[in-house]
Amino acid sequence: MVDDRDPGCPSRRAMLAGAGAAGVTALLTGCQTYGEAAAPAPGATGAAGGAAKPLATVADIPVGGGRIFAAQGVVVTQPTEGTIKAFSARCTHQGCTVTAVRDRTIVCACHNSVFDIADGSVRGGPAGQPLPEAAVSVEGNSIRLA
Repeated sequence: MVDDRDPGCPSRRAMLAGAGAAGVTALLTGCQTYGEAAAPAPGATGAAGGAAKPLATVADIPVGGGRIFAAQGVVVTQPTEGTIKAFSARCTHQGCTVTAVRDRTIVCACHNSVFDIADGSVRGGPAGQPLPEAAVSVEGNSIRLA
């Protein structure tokens, strides 16, 4: 049998020895990782060994806005027409996935951190570091993870 528990979580036996049933249920719920799919690696190739499937087209990304690709861990923006930028979708404050792109900013609703769509710099909130850039390429009208 394979032990696929999160190594940071205590064993069920240890939990039962030190806590009541209600506490055990609450604690173990957060530790369960069974069946979670791993995120695809950036730039991963398809089953036939070809290029990665495009994230979007340039037309899918609004000028002055952007779109979050949570499964791929990136947010793609178009600060000015024809300029495509990409950043990590993970907030630098406490690691939540950013939730919106509006008013030329990338917003994390967890603690209201706000980042600039052009360079990922912090525009407000508790985050102290900018969003790291993510590598994307634009091939014709297709935007792909690089």
